[in-house]
Amino acid sequence: MIAELAAFNAAFGVVKTAIGHGRDIMSCAKQIGDMIGAEEQVRARGERKKNGLLSLLSGKEQNDFEEFMALEKMREARKELMSMMQLYGRPGIKAEFLKFEADARKARREAAIEAERQGDLILQWIVGILASLAAVGLMGIGVYFLGKSQGKW
Repeated sequence: MIAELAAFNAAFGVVKTAIGHGRDIMSCAKQIGDMIGAEEQVRARGERKKNGLLSLLSGKEQNDFEEFMALEKMREARKELMSMMQLYGRPGIKAEFLKFEADARKARREAAIEAERQGDLILQWIVGILASLAAVGLMGIGVYFLGKSQGKW
């Protein structure tokens, strides 16, 4: 949590300083991407805590004030970034940025779902192979004992 907030603050500081020195907002694309990535990581960590096994078993929702405060700081910095985009960016960049961000978020979510699906498929294959090997092994042991009981071994 602290690392993501530090990365977010560092990237925002670079953006703010660059704009203050007269640079174009487009020259800060990497730092803006770092800000968005850090914010997504904090949100994802919160979702994992909320939907985690311990929360489900205990029947409680995770209430993390530190996470809330980090997201609140990020929200304030994000408002300031949007304001800078409107003031120093070309016309319509804010709307395009919000659309791009929504599309990127959707693509990341779909990629995460696909990765989870792939992991489940791999796990199913592993369990199937192990079950098949166990069945073959048990069948071999059964044949051995059958042969031993009939005196053929």
